[in-house]
Amino acid sequence: MRGKNMIQFVQATRIASGSISSSKLRSALTTLGIVIGVAAVIINASLGASFNQFFTDEVTSVGSNFIIAYSDQPNIFYDSELEMIENTPGISGVSPRKTVSGEISYLSDTKSVSIVGVNGDFQEIQGIEMEEGSFLTDKDIYSTVLGYDLAKEEFGRSISHRSTVDIAFRQEDGTLIEKSFKVKGVLEDSKETILGGDGSTDMIVYIPISVMNEMTGEEDYGALFAMAESSENIGTVSDEVDKRLARNFGIPQRDIGNDDSKPYVIIDQVDVLEETGALGDALSSFLLVLALVSLFVGSIGIMNIMLVTVTERTREIGIMKSVGYSSSNIQSLFLLESVMVSVFGGLMGTAIGGFGAYIIEEALKLPPVFPFKLIEIGILVSVLVGVGAGLYPARKAANMNPVDALRYE
Repeated sequence: MRGKNMIQFVQATRIASGSISSSKLRSALTTLGIVIGVAAVIINASLGASFNQFFTDEVTSVGSNFIIAYSDQPNIFYDSELEMIENTPGISGVSPRKTVSGEISYLSDTKSVSIVGVNGDFQEIQGIEMEEGSFLTDKDIYSTVLGYDLAKEEFGRSISHRSTVDIAFRQEDGTLIEKSFKVKGVLEDSKETILGGDGSTDMIVYIPISVMNEMTGEEDYGALFAMAESSENIGTVSDEVDKRLARNFGIPQRDIGNDDSKPYVIIDQVDVLEETGALGDALSSFLLVLALVSLFVGSIGIMNIMLVTVTERTREIGIMKSVGYSSSNIQSLFLLESVMVSVFGGLMGTAIGGFGAYIIEEALKLPPVFPFKLIEIGILVSVLVGVGAGLYPARKAANMNPVDALRYE
């Protein structure tokens, strides 16, 4: 019985292949619709995965296990708040971060830059890599670390980690305070991130926060960057930091969850990953819907061409029924033809989609991510499209009256 079924299948395949090859142009145009549809699905699904990976990389590039407390108001964070976070269980390091506009001079040239005050923990918290020299420590006083472009390109001559530069701030009363700093290190050449705050670090200047406040005549910190001991307890540690700061500012416990009632905001790596993940998922869904529209159009093309084929082969169907082909044989034959066209288009679409996704990801400078399960999805989708689009025409052929079919002109 199994051998007979195999013979019937081989015969059906030959008949279907002959029908497809007898109308090469029409079959090619029909296949093209599936190729475009499946390729669109593969490309958009791959791009969605690449965008998700891109957002994840952007978040992790800001730092590892980070917890940030910041405020748009001045005079919120001082040493007491810094020590409070530092003494929170689960915190492995904390650094102030304060950004002030200033000037840096080397030889006879002066540039306006963003100057950032930090302490020694900031390098590990934000995952900073050095091109040369080393980062600041808590023992440094008049030392600075420069961004790559600022040190190597902006002044015409390369600044090494042994050079001396002048850094100046203007106080509120207009007094210009200028000091000489030894360049302790130069940051690794970086790329701008979506979470960079001050933009690319290539044009940034880091100095000890204590020296910055001394020169500007201030005592507060703009933000506090902390790092949890492990990624598993970021949320718990972040909540504890929030509770301690809330008590410090006299905020009732019932209002801790209401950001409007607090003079500060806390964000952590988990929160940012969830938000960027939701953004990536929304983008993936949107791209996938667009691709499915293309696939739907391709399936309509297959159904249309199969209906035309059934009409053209009406007499053939009558002959086949008169020599013993059953309705199920006829239905299987036309369904097989539809699936063959669709699967061939699906294989081509998967290959083209994978290559196209790689080209687009390279052009957009996205991480090349191609989930190999997309190959299975592409083939499965093409089979389903072939069955779905060919089912109605196949049933129409199977239900024909053989006498009427033989009389058809």
